[in-house]
Amino acid sequence: MARDVELKERWDNVVKVLSDQFADGDPLDLDSIIYLIGVQELGQLDRKFKKDDKVDLIHIAICRLLEPYGYYEFEFFDDDGWPHYKILEELPVLKAGEQTVLMKEAIVGYFLEKEVIA
Repeated sequence: MARDVELKERWDNVVKVLSDQFADGDPLDLDSIIYLIGVQELGQLDRKFKKDDKVDLIHIAICRLLEPYGYYEFEFFDDDGWPHYKILEELPVLKAGEQTVLMKEAIVGYFLEKEVIA
């Protein structure tokens, strides 16, 4: 149970830090945070993105977030600077709540690694 409490506290910290920085304190949802990670991983921060680009950014973020779990592996950057990943292992079938917990764990791990939270 302590692990769940720690995850919740760290998740709340991620939401607060990012919401304060990018949404004037309005709480960001999971999808918005995943999108921001995609933008960060692409590294083209001052660019306006089209709808198709936004879907690709979310894909990049999911691949990067699940890479430490062994589901994806970084392959290369294309000529436009977009990262590409290959699938190492198919994702297990998860219920919606389980998917959310996995993504929150992965996001918390990402921001711990980037030293955005402690």
